[in-house]
Amino acid sequence: MQHKVTLIPGDGIGPEVVSAARRVLEASGVNLEWEVVEAGETALKKCGEVLPQEVIESIRRNKVALKGPITTPVGTGFRSVNVALRQELELYANVRPFRNWPNVPSRYQGVDLVIFRENTEDLYAGIEHMVGEDAAESIKIITRKGSQRIARAAFEYARKNGRRRVTAGHKANIMKLTDGLFLRCFYEIAQEYPEIEADDRIIDNLALQLVQKPEQYDVLVLPNLYGDILSDLCAGLVGGLGVAPGANLGEDVAVFEPIHGSAPKYAGQNKVNPLATILSGVMMLEYLGEKEAAERIRQAIVQVLQDGRYLTYDLGGNASTQEMADAIVKQLTSM
Repeated sequence: MQHKVTLIPGDGIGPEVVSAARRVLEASGVNLEWEVVEAGETALKKCGEVLPQEVIESIRRNKVALKGPITTPVGTGFRSVNVALRQELELYANVRPFRNWPNVPSRYQGVDLVIFRENTEDLYAGIEHMVGEDAAESIKIITRKGSQRIARAAFEYARKNGRRRVTAGHKANIMKLTDGLFLRCFYEIAQEYPEIEADDRIIDNLALQLVQKPEQYDVLVLPNLYGDILSDLCAGLVGGLGVAPGANLGEDVAVFEPIHGSAPKYAGQNKVNPLATILSGVMMLEYLGEKEAAERIRQAIVQVLQDGRYLTYDLGGNASTQEMADAIVKQLTSM
């Protein structure tokens, strides 16, 4: 079966890691047809827009996309293309799995958890305004619909993947209306999944416990901002952003992308770890029903990591981005 996929190379190191991921995915034998479109700074230079309408139309048409990291200016300039895509396409669930990998330096072992982050509301709705010259306000939006559907997505994942526990993170002790609504919706949905343990943690306590004993957590479900912050924390538990993939899921559309940024200072140096993008592609294959190919890529990655000869600088080696991808492709085609 052929799968037509929107491919967004991205900014900075994006084109390099996306190229590496593309070669690995194609080597798996899955029949993929790529429709390449530009977004971010690259698109801005070409056509004067950071998110051209053709990008949205391509993803809506193909229903699935693989995307490289895109630069977002800090404090000024255009709003995040990532946030705009999620809101435009109603990609309400941001799914980020974290696990230990062989030969990837980490202070922890036994980490295997998944974060479900609500992706369309909370403070990331971007409703901000100035109050006079000396104050600024940002409005936090939490809805019943948004809270229920992200909770249901987390419990559905737990049920389908044999996970035992779903934990909600919140600050309902202080934000009793917004986070309070999120928490109430979580427990309402939990009643539909009696075989799965449901509990909650105040977000600061959850951050502490993740650093002290991350192995005790299984599936986490969080509002947008908390989910963003704890996702990076959890990446730090398993070796960094270079091994952290991600998926943005809607009702019938999905966009897969690494968690890390565009790292413009490394652009063109062919030295950045491509695993996060490759693993995002693996998540995409699973979404497309190509589970056997996805598992073979995972096994090939494990073999390359265990072998240790073709690791990028952040993993303790001196291989280039493309050399690491070459090693994974070679391993994959020999299996």
